[in-house]
Amino acid sequence: MVINFAKYNYLLLIVLSDKNLSYYANKFTKLRVDRAHGTIAPHKPILLLSVIELIEQGLLTHNRIPLSAELIAAFLKLWQQLGSTTHNADIGMPFFHLKSDGFWHFLPNSGFEVLLSSPGAKVRSVSALTQSVEYAYLDDELFKLLQQRVSRNLLINTLLNYWFTDKTQQLQEILRVNAFAEFQQELLATGGKVYEESVLKDETKTVVRDAAFRKVIISIYEHRCAFCELQILNSLGQNIVDGSHIMPFSQFYDDRIDNGISLCKNHHWAFDKGWFSISDDFTILVKNDLREDAPNSKPMQQFNGDRIRLPDQERYYPRLEALQWHRQHVFGAA
Repeated sequence: MVINFAKYNYLLLIVLSDKNLSYYANKFTKLRVDRAHGTIAPHKPILLLSVIELIEQGLLTHNRIPLSAELIAAFLKLWQQLGSTTHNADIGMPFFHLKSDGFWHFLPNSGFEVLLSSPGAKVRSVSALTQSVEYAYLDDELFKLLQQRVSRNLLINTLLNYWFTDKTQQLQEILRVNAFAEFQQELLATGGKVYEESVLKDETKTVVRDAAFRKVIISIYEHRCAFCELQILNSLGQNIVDGSHIMPFSQFYDDRIDNGISLCKNHHWAFDKGWFSISDDFTILVKNDLREDAPNSKPMQQFNGDRIRLPDQERYYPRLEALQWHRQHVFGAA
């Protein structure tokens, strides 16, 4: 997202004569922000810039804005340049409170409709928001304006010139960067890492780390289940497989790629329950006490002895140490 500020400054005066664009430009300059610490809390304008960046990069093509790892990564990247030293980089707060500005709305998850409509509700942690909100969405008129390059850049310009007047020039390069994609590329290049528990206390960074790991695992298995090779994708890029840890992250904090495997929903669950495991030669071991009735699919026990699907590059194969741990502590204990 690169902005030629000189080009669009004079256009701003012309295009703002349009009612819809004028209305939202005005809204963007009158965001309800916290001023209690003597400085303006920049969370809302940074969140809006993050959403617009995902639109610019083609990552947000529908008026559905989940609190995704991509959005969090963009927010954290922009916060490094535009954030306040007197505030925390908390994306949950603006994601929830932006609804008070009149153009940001929620589609609640089932069972959370009353909570989100309550005047006193304060659902601001990332985990609570992802539990209660399926996605946020903008006014249709605003989303349509953000699909058009000229009006999009004019609204970006409005946010930058009003809220960050002293920092606009330094943003030329950083707005081009897809922070979440860079995180995934680093993971692929390094092979991942084992984390210290202390660095995992930041919930937002943990969401980005976890999503990047899972997307990398799915990609190296070509969006297929290593057990049954099932692949299903939809037009939104969603798929039926999970990027799974072999040795659980909650116990080992191990995000090395060779501690990952791609499994469909059914076989992910079965793997975690120890219904099957994988030998050191990458063949499938299935429990012999399963009672199966699968008239329209291949029963699990018929996969016993088959070789799993493996990534193209050997360095990403499941680590033997991890497979041995799973056989001993999960498969053997089931």
